[in-house]
Amino acid sequence: MSVFQIIEPKDYVFETDYFFAIYDRFPVSLGHLLIISKALKMDYFNLDDLEKNDLFKALNKGKDFVEQEHSPSGYNIGMNCGEDAGQTVMHFHCHIIPRYKGDMENPRGGIRHCVQGKGYYQY
Repeated sequence: MSVFQIIEPKDYVFETDYFFAIYDRFPVSLGHLLIISKALKMDYFNLDDLEKNDLFKALNKGKDFVEQEHSPSGYNIGMNCGEDAGQTVMHFHCHIIPRYKGDMENPRGGIRHCVQGKGYYQY
């Protein structure tokens, strides 16, 4: 059983047909949300087309929710697919990470920083 399957609906921030959202228990920024599949699916690549379409709705709903509560100046959206990508809970979830001006010295490279030394580049 997934740890996400024991989350009660009263703890949802919002839900869609196929997903629910909660605040991340280990947030990297103020307003960090997780979008979690209601059905137990391993990762993004196991979602069907209906779920993938609904995921876009959930992401937009999540952005709207965060913006009502906070005032981020950017976002990172991330999914870890597989153990070697850092996935620790083998149940689909997508991070909506609000970003704020000055939250790190040089955010250039964004998500590329997930692999050490690869975030900084020149072109």
